[in-house]
Amino acid sequence: MKRQKNLMKHSFRSLALMAGVFMAGNAMAADAPKELNLGILGGQNATQQIGDNQCVKTFFDKELNVDTKLRNSSDYSGVIQGLLGGKVDMVLSMSPSSYASVYINNPKAVDIVGILVDDKDQSRGYHSVVIVKADSPYKKLEDLKGKAFGFADPDSTSGYLIPNHAFKQQFGGNTDNKYNNFFSSVTFSGGHEQDILGVLNGQFAGAVTWTSLVGDYNTGYTSGAFGRLIRMDHPDLMKQIRIIWKSPLIPNGPILVSNSLPADFKAKVVETIKKLDKEDHACFAKAVGGEQHVGPATVADYQQIIDMKRELVTAR
Repeated sequence: MKRQKNLMKHSFRSLALMAGVFMAGNAMAADAPKELNLGILGGQNATQQIGDNQCVKTFFDKELNVDTKLRNSSDYSGVIQGLLGGKVDMVLSMSPSSYASVYINNPKAVDIVGILVDDKDQSRGYHSVVIVKADSPYKKLEDLKGKAFGFADPDSTSGYLIPNHAFKQQFGGNTDNKYNNFFSSVTFSGGHEQDILGVLNGQFAGAVTWTSLVGDYNTGYTSGAFGRLIRMDHPDLMKQIRIIWKSPLIPNGPILVSNSLPADFKAKVVETIKKLDKEDHACFAKAVGGEQHVGPATVADYQQIIDMKRELVTAR
């Protein structure tokens, strides 16, 4: 009889434990968001960017049982504010300068999932470059004296932060005085694609954009702004332009996830990003704009960019 009572007590405890686990599981499922917001930096053809990320939506919808929204911003600031305000949950390819803006405003707003690493040579960086028309007389940066120049976006690393720093050192001044009037005009076009098109249509004598400088020149290299335009409607782009200046290596953009997500769900988002990279790498590469994969990274990888951005913000 005593043994039966002990068995019954054990059974009740087991049932209670199972019920507790079941209820906890249901509570976790109930807490899991039904919607996931993928931030996409603006400054390029919105239709193409949305198209390049449709496969990401399909993958995440299936893996996490969510409705993934593609939040394409007209400029970089939209994604920055989205991350700070909890309206953007993840970014697969963030501008280092834009990440610095997020970090300076709230160091705990996001976690770094990793850094984009080139598939071909394992490099973890890219370059800001100044381009001109191939049939122009300009061979070096100094040849653009007195000419119209185009930057991309104020929150772009290669499209402003890095070349601005270099130009201030070389020519003095800043954008407000056109670097001691070295250029006749300095304009923010809104993005890398607009910079390239601005050079092609004669709006700018020179402009900045970004590229890995790895791989075949004629195909627009392994990653960068050239490749998207070539795929879209400029197959002969690399015959129409010439690079006359390049920056030192800039760390590739971080992959970010928002800390406003529930911790368990955030961990699943991170796991799914890495799973996408491994199981559908073609989709991942298309979304991030080049032949790249996820590598390890921390805030330390971007400290120099953060310091440079903080200095720029303070000087304004």
